[in-house]
Amino acid sequence: MSASKYQRLPHAGDTEKTLTEEVVYLAPKPIPTGMAAFSSRELYRTANETYADFVMGRGSFEFMIRWAIGSVVFMKLFFFLGNGVAAWIRRAKEPFWLSWAYNETNPYLWGFLGFLALLYLGTILVSIRKLGSVPPVRFNRERRAVAYVAKRGQRARFVPWEEVIACVSVGETITEYAVIPRFLLKIGLRDASRGDVLWVSVAASNVAQAMSEWEAIRTYMEHGPAALLRLLPEDEQIELGSVEYFYSCRDDYRKYHSWLKYFFGFVVIQFCSGWTIPCHISNLINKLPRTGFPKDVVEWSKPLPCEQHEKPSTELLEQSASANKAYAEGKTFLQYLVISEVEEDFV
Repeated sequence: MSASKYQRLPHAGDTEKTLTEEVVYLAPKPIPTGMAAFSSRELYRTANETYADFVMGRGSFEFMIRWAIGSVVFMKLFFFLGNGVAAWIRRAKEPFWLSWAYNETNPYLWGFLGFLALLYLGTILVSIRKLGSVPPVRFNRERRAVAYVAKRGQRARFVPWEEVIACVSVGETITEYAVIPRFLLKIGLRDASRGDVLWVSVAASNVAQAMSEWEAIRTYMEHGPAALLRLLPEDEQIELGSVEYFYSCRDDYRKYHSWLKYFFGFVVIQFCSGWTIPCHISNLINKLPRTGFPKDVVEWSKPLPCEQHEKPSTELLEQSASANKAYAEGKTFLQYLVISEVEEDFV
């Protein structure tokens, strides 16, 4: 947040705009956004009446592994056919089959494929290590606070819930091939004693998904795990990249398409990308133990007697009631922010 603009910490409704990014702040204070309380990171799986852990989604590894296998196999098929064409062109000078077989033993070709495979393997291993080495962000609704450990061995950071900074960022990633839109939910955890902020960035496919992710966290903290939206069984299979969902897709493809399209559009592509192997590997990865929290976080996470539960502030309750009233009248989050800003200026 630009100090020259607000001369204070950000509040819900503040905005920023640079040459490459636009930001809308959702908290503090964490008022309702009017979006569905749905978490693509499956917050409901870890949520109980005391705390919930915000972790990386479990289904991403299946696609990552399938892409890696498919890329290596595609390059091998490309070289295989290319060597065949080259051997056919030289068939007058060299025996066709012998020339093709010789080209297939080219050490540079296999060295390139090996390098590509190691590159993908390294990327996957780094992702697995990151998943297992960094504890999730823990939201404790009884204490109305958040605990976060940036890296293994570092001290935990405890931040009051109503002081957590959250914003949705819309920007662009510029590559040599295209300009790709980038949507992020950013959660800022400020250390009041030092003034620095640790940011946790969560990628999303669009603004609505980023806001729904935050709304799921906010809804859990204010209303508990029962208020969270859950995946339907068929959607859950998609999220997990399960073997069952793979065969369900195969059956649907075979049912609604011709045999020619089924063979080349599904069988060939899925066979070259590992068939169900990525599903099994992803399932094993998701079952790996995660890094535990340090002892102070474990103690902090124990349930408290009801009389010791922290209560929401009067300011937050008033702002939340005002926002919910606006949503009931058909207004959106941004429209509510405009109305609130006008009312503040009038007062």
